[in-house]
Amino acid sequence: MTLSRRSFLGSAAAISLGFSGLACSQRPTAQGLVPRRPTGPLLDDPNGIIALPEGFSYRIISQAGERMSDGFFVPARHDGMATFRGPSGMTLLVRNHEQTESAGAETSAFGADLELLGRLDRSLLYDTGTDGVPPLGGTTTLLFDTVNQRLVSHHLSLAGTLWNCAGGPTPWGSWISCEEITHRAGGPYARDHGYTFEVPARLTSLPVRPVPLRAMGRFKHEAIAVHPASGVVYQTEDTSDSLLYRFIPDVPGELVRGGRLQALSVRDQPGLDTRNFEGRGVEPGVVMDVDWIDLENVESPDNDLRHRGHAAGAALFARGEGIFHGDGEVFIACTNGGEAGKGQIWKYRPSPHEGSVGERSDPGTLELFIEPNDGTMIENADNLTVAPWGDLIVCEDGTGDDYLVGVTPEGEIYKLAHNLNGDGEFAGACFSPDGSTFFVNMQLNGWTLAITGPWWAQAGAS
Repeated sequence: MTLSRRSFLGSAAAISLGFSGLACSQRPTAQGLVPRRPTGPLLDDPNGIIALPEGFSYRIISQAGERMSDGFFVPARHDGMATFRGPSGMTLLVRNHEQTESAGAETSAFGADLELLGRLDRSLLYDTGTDGVPPLGGTTTLLFDTVNQRLVSHHLSLAGTLWNCAGGPTPWGSWISCEEITHRAGGPYARDHGYTFEVPARLTSLPVRPVPLRAMGRFKHEAIAVHPASGVVYQTEDTSDSLLYRFIPDVPGELVRGGRLQALSVRDQPGLDTRNFEGRGVEPGVVMDVDWIDLENVESPDNDLRHRGHAAGAALFARGEGIFHGDGEVFIACTNGGEAGKGQIWKYRPSPHEGSVGERSDPGTLELFIEPNDGTMIENADNLTVAPWGDLIVCEDGTGDDYLVGVTPEGEIYKLAHNLNGDGEFAGACFSPDGSTFFVNMQLNGWTLAITGPWWAQAGAS
């Protein structure tokens, strides 16, 4: 079941399985089923939690404060998440917890008085804190049985990090967890923050020993996506004047060994402001060639990486957040872009020579996919994924009435689910590898939901 990083990156079949828009269809298609787009109105839930289309149902499989299999508590503020093939056909989920600097111990894995902290080897905390109290962010790893729709086990998998917002899966079977903060060592912190960390999707040797991926840069990280053919890692930055980054590893699949960090620049338009704040400057559907600018001093002690990159010609984006690679394209959500500040979704098509000298004559391209400027259509797109039927599924992080929204390849928008339980955002949308179950987090509630229903239809059925 375990593939080496090199063998995975060298396998076209594995790449097709792992990162096409139709990634999770092995068992259903063997039964003559094809993925289908959910249609119809959303039906209110008598429990007041989530409205779904007819035929769909949910269960809450993990709640903040529950005891986990290792004796720790489920931390609060569930955020970015991804699924992986687990043992015996089950599904592994690795899930972020966006615990901020103000998070109280009662929302942590260690109990209200940190009474369980002593059970953890201190070397497994990235930052132990200057006063013995570590930052309370990190990740948990869950094993879920999709056949019987039950949680089998859950464990703490990364500890001592801060503000773990989103991240992304890798083709070699790990989750990259991103810190969305740039606090320096000092005060309560013993180490600098603003890094990414790799968490293998496994059930043994947890929590992992945290190693910051320094060469990937120190900034307000949000999410990552991997180009499987080259091993290049794309990264978003959650600021109103953010850049879109690319990391070219020295050894594909071995990020800890270093590499080059770059920022996207639109060819012949240095410093292009894509945010369209003053009215539309970049029109949807206009395809623009891009170049990538090398960045220096990427650990950025002055937190000025984006300013230096923009001065060198990198394009500006409005709060880059969700990013996902699907079927040869990379989709990027910019939460506050557009004249109305309601968000944009961009599409990047990598070069056939991505990350190599050949891309100068055959570059990757960038285009604005959608910019609704209407909060009733999409309000502040955040996490996103690609569904088995090829549409984007977008998590809203708006002003208090949030939806899961589908976007077709043609840019048509429809509602998939509605948060009926307050103003908390959806996060961490992902499908199980067998295509049977859709997982999503309701962040402020500290809930992970498993949603099932007619995701599939008989081939040829209308």
